[in-house]
Amino acid sequence: MIQNSDFLSILQITDMHILRHAGETLVGIDTEHYFHAVLELAFSTHAYFDLVLVTGDLAQIPCSASYQRILNRLEAYHTPCVCLPGNHDDFALMQRLFNTDTVSCRKQTLLGNWQIICLNSQIVGAAGGRLAKDELDLLKHCLESYPTHYTLIAVHHHCLPTDSEWMDTMTIENHDEFLAIIQQHPQVKVITTGHIHQLMDSYCGAVRVFGTPSTCFQFTPNSRKFGIDNTAPGYRMMQLYADGRVESAITRLPEPLAGLQANTKGY
Repeated sequence: MIQNSDFLSILQITDMHILRHAGETLVGIDTEHYFHAVLELAFSTHAYFDLVLVTGDLAQIPCSASYQRILNRLEAYHTPCVCLPGNHDDFALMQRLFNTDTVSCRKQTLLGNWQIICLNSQIVGAAGGRLAKDELDLLKHCLESYPTHYTLIAVHHHCLPTDSEWMDTMTIENHDEFLAIIQQHPQVKVITTGHIHQLMDSYCGAVRVFGTPSTCFQFTPNSRKFGIDNTAPGYRMMQLYADGRVESAITRLPEPLAGLQANTKGY
């Protein structure tokens, strides 16, 4: 049930990188601890959310145990949640486990006069992204079927450059084809992504394009080579108004990351 007739309240979290066992660390930090902390902050700060979007890289090394712990935590908030895969995920396993009344991997969600379309940009075994023909066909079908619904598109990989040379080798390979479809459908108001572990708030024509911080470690912005900095984890909150307007803000945890190994060469 929609809580507010004026706008939809959407929580986006992304890039949790949950490990096989609770308490394990990645680049020195307990990613699961920060996933929990970000969710707790979001739900204690805001009265409600109509939908939670989880935009990929839920697991670092995907397995049933890691996804089951994620599922248990998301279900505890009793809020509809849609998850899509990132380059680290096992999407088939996600689809089997995230198949409850609350948490799913569904591609299209209709809320009021908005539709939320979730796309899979994963290339199995690769860090970069691409939208397969089936995904582009789905996008076109959803947009053509609901021409009067304002639209938010969620996808893991980014479609605009971040000005980090190493990161921009991993954009959606066929982003031109993706954006050409969107430009034919003026009801699309916003694209939101994960993957980049940093903030983006840009435009492609009239479409607002977001990148959202990770719930764990962040990549150093405007960097030629891979780098991690100590910027705190966070989430994105979006308000989707009945007249098509979009407002959004980032909120971060107040404390710095504990144990971060910022000099790592990769992860």
